[in-house]
Amino acid sequence: MKASFTLFIIIVAAFASTTCRSDRQTSVETQSMQGNDYYVAAYIWPSCHDDSLGRAKLWPEGTGEWEVIKKGNPRFDGHYQPRQPLWGYEMDNDPAVVEKWIDVATDHGINVFVYDWYWYEGGPFLESALNDGFLKARNNEKMQFYVMWANHDVKYNYWNYHLHGDNTEILWNARVDWDNYKKIVDRIIRQYFSQPNYFKINGEPLFSIFSVPKLLESFGGSVEEARKALDYFREEVVKAGFPGLHIQWNQGGGAVMNAAAASRFARNVADMGFNSVAMYNMGGRVEDYLVYGASSILIREQMDSILDVPVFPCVSIGWDDTPRFPEKGITDVVHYNNTPQSFAALLSRAKEYADKHPEQPRLITVNAWNEWVEGSYLLPDMQNGFGYLEAVKDVIVDKKYDRYKH
Repeated sequence: MKASFTLFIIIVAAFASTTCRSDRQTSVETQSMQGNDYYVAAYIWPSCHDDSLGRAKLWPEGTGEWEVIKKGNPRFDGHYQPRQPLWGYEMDNDPAVVEKWIDVATDHGINVFVYDWYWYEGGPFLESALNDGFLKARNNEKMQFYVMWANHDVKYNYWNYHLHGDNTEILWNARVDWDNYKKIVDRIIRQYFSQPNYFKINGEPLFSIFSVPKLLESFGGSVEEARKALDYFREEVVKAGFPGLHIQWNQGGGAVMNAAAASRFARNVADMGFNSVAMYNMGGRVEDYLVYGASSILIREQMDSILDVPVFPCVSIGWDDTPRFPEKGITDVVHYNNTPQSFAALLSRAKEYADKHPEQPRLITVNAWNEWVEGSYLLPDMQNGFGYLEAVKDVIVDKKYDRYKH
């Protein structure tokens, strides 16, 4: 790393740690669930069920991405592949399965599910996990949820190279035109915002967007046109009887930005009118989980220092997407110091960050609930059992990491 860049990181970290944005929204109202002061939101990748489009284009066996997960193979000594769920290969659109998820999640301090949501070929994709699984679960009133529009392109071999080999052509382009965009807006408002347990901030439904670059591409690469699209969404939400819409920029992963990139990012967040920024995974990924975590804190602190909207902390469990990529090996996997205890320690730092920002909801995102194919999941497995769920409970419910703070 160049010396100047290292200095930049140090300056950012020092500045961010002593700065609190005084101009952020100060009125915070969210629906309290389970008496928890924190909103621990776990991302759900809804790929493990039989989807008609998925069966036709990706997973012909009819079990969704379990087909690929089961074929994971070790790439180095001690590599845990294939991943083995404690409860077996359950379908994520089975309401009985999701009822169990909701019970175990809320018992351990997770009270929000964030569903990845897709729109390809002029219609929804993998929607059954939310529509038939979560919304038909008899106990879903215990759990809040919101939607993240996962508007990213998909190459043929990205989600099943066993079927498509080395074909890297685009299977689905996530770009949408105005007609499709309006259909998306109508569907999201009608199907989800009207649900009593949809997550809201100050009465405004939260809608997260995974790929802002793809949103821009959909509207001619113009910040102004993208802003018009988001404003249209807001207007339709108000017409539906809500006070407004909370639109979240989801940064994905990322790294510490140089000065020019940071300035451009902050300007785009403001110019497009985003209400907050979150991340899908915590960014700065390397082989050592402790270094991964330290990098993520720097990334979060930089964003906190340059933005005038809330930044919500994210904590990842790990990373191992080798089942998707035959060429990947040890350097592509987070494997050193990757334990439930290390995760708990990092989650406690995210909780401290939330405590230092009383002007915003105490929302912490976790990657993820069930990203089996990326090695990042809270659900119990044959290696760690309930270890990661217990880690959340230690930090959020039992507050073990707070005992000697003062």
